[in-house]
Amino acid sequence: MLDVKKEYPKASHYCFAYRLGLDNNQYRVSDDGEPSGSAGRPILGQIDSRGVTDILIVVVRYFGGTLLGVPGLINAYKSAAAMALQVTPLIRKPVLVPYHLQFDYTQMNDIMTAVKQFDCEVLKQELQLFCIMDIAIPQYRLTETLMKLGDIRDISIQPIQK
Repeated sequence: MLDVKKEYPKASHYCFAYRLGLDNNQYRVSDDGEPSGSAGRPILGQIDSRGVTDILIVVVRYFGGTLLGVPGLINAYKSAAAMALQVTPLIRKPVLVPYHLQFDYTQMNDIMTAVKQFDCEVLKQELQLFCIMDIAIPQYRLTETLMKLGDIRDISIQPIQK
């Protein structure tokens, strides 16, 4: 936020909204001196309407001498946030669920085949005669990945608690 204020030092208002995480509980809005609910909430509304998370939108406004009124402010902040979301490329990332695997080295080929087939991410690995591997499984492929790994003999599969 300090970078925005440094870049636009003569602006009247720096209104923002952000949403973090997947549980929809981590968010904040700021009207920065505008009438209550006229800036931050409309910005957050646009974030929520697009269904995005891990995002911050700051709308910088200069006072130009014309009073917009609360409906005009709501429309201005809502439109600015909508335009920002429209022109900014969004990066889609899968939700990953971490699992701990233990298996014999002779099963490495089967394990790695499953990891690659289901787009898993290797977080940590210790490869010896008996191997330990932490992987992140995309949530949308969790059931089929666990079934495939479960078909491999003598493998231990445990969820990693956050």
